[in-house]
Amino acid sequence: MNNLQVPTAFRRNSPGLGLALAAFALAVLISFLVPAIPTLTACVVLGILFAALPWRSSVRAEVKPGLAIAARRLLRIGVVLLGFKLSLVNIAELGWLVLGMIVAIVVITFFFTWGLGRMLRLPGQQPVLIAAGFSICGASAIGAMAGVTRAKDSDTATPIALVTLCGTLAIALLPALRPLLGLDTAEFGMWVGASVHDVGQVVATAQIAGATALAVAVVVKLTRVAMLAPMVALAGVVAARADRVQAAAASTAGEPAADRGEVKRPAILPLFVVGFLAAVLVRTFVPLPDGFLEAAGYGQELVLGMALFGLGASISMGNLVRTGGRALVVALISWAVIALLSYGAVEIARAAGVAALG
Repeated sequence: MNNLQVPTAFRRNSPGLGLALAAFALAVLISFLVPAIPTLTACVVLGILFAALPWRSSVRAEVKPGLAIAARRLLRIGVVLLGFKLSLVNIAELGWLVLGMIVAIVVITFFFTWGLGRMLRLPGQQPVLIAAGFSICGASAIGAMAGVTRAKDSDTATPIALVTLCGTLAIALLPALRPLLGLDTAEFGMWVGASVHDVGQVVATAQIAGATALAVAVVVKLTRVAMLAPMVALAGVVAARADRVQAAAASTAGEPAADRGEVKRPAILPLFVVGFLAAVLVRTFVPLPDGFLEAAGYGQELVLGMALFGLGASISMGNLVRTGGRALVVALISWAVIALLSYGAVEIARAAGVAALG
């Protein structure tokens, strides 16, 4: 029987996975022809375009299972592979002042955005997902936070679209602001790494100013990525506490346990986030060959690209129009806040004569 189940699952999922793979290949081509457009950004846009086209219901039903697997499982694999980009040695070289400011930027932006989203009554888990995406590391953080908060796909799609929109705008806007702010290449790299969302968007923005800006931006950005695990763990603790409070209230009200709709809460630190941490430690303490790191980088871009196409394809334009206005306000304000905080950190680092920016 098991021998029959595997081919059946393959036939069910292969159309959607094949479509996601083809979309990734097209996104790579787009990025090659227009280097200012990161591959992962193109994947999200292609997914949104696919969802907006008037396909027959049979076509959508055919690709839906595979796209769902791409949006969830492949996204989590991508988070794990992201850990191989991060070395604790490189983070330590930034110094305590810069590290402290990066942590402060992440924490302040996260809680400010989360509170603003709740104040504007965004639906479901959108407030915490937008907060994670804009403060930590874009789509990867949204996927990780969705895992611990058990967010619906509909809650995840809008934050992905918004973080893609604002990150794409940053590619054009931040280099234009650089001469007005008087930032040298290293300072510009720090500003980009501390304020832009996805790693691909950081690279696309910083490389405009040259190799020095790119090197600083990537290290600062990956330091923000290191905040993924503690922030996800914190969200897991809060979610678990909320479950306990809800269960206690139901028990006090005399509601039978069978009627409470209790379900098992995911682990405070999901398994794929543990995998991310393990990859970071391996990258830091094990001398990995360049070929492995290069392959891991390509693999991460592949699975994240397919995942982001799947998430983009799950976006309902009708729902986005109805709720997107409030979500867009939250996103734009959050984007402005993290950009201003990051610029302030650059000015502090400049005044302190930080060696990492020298």
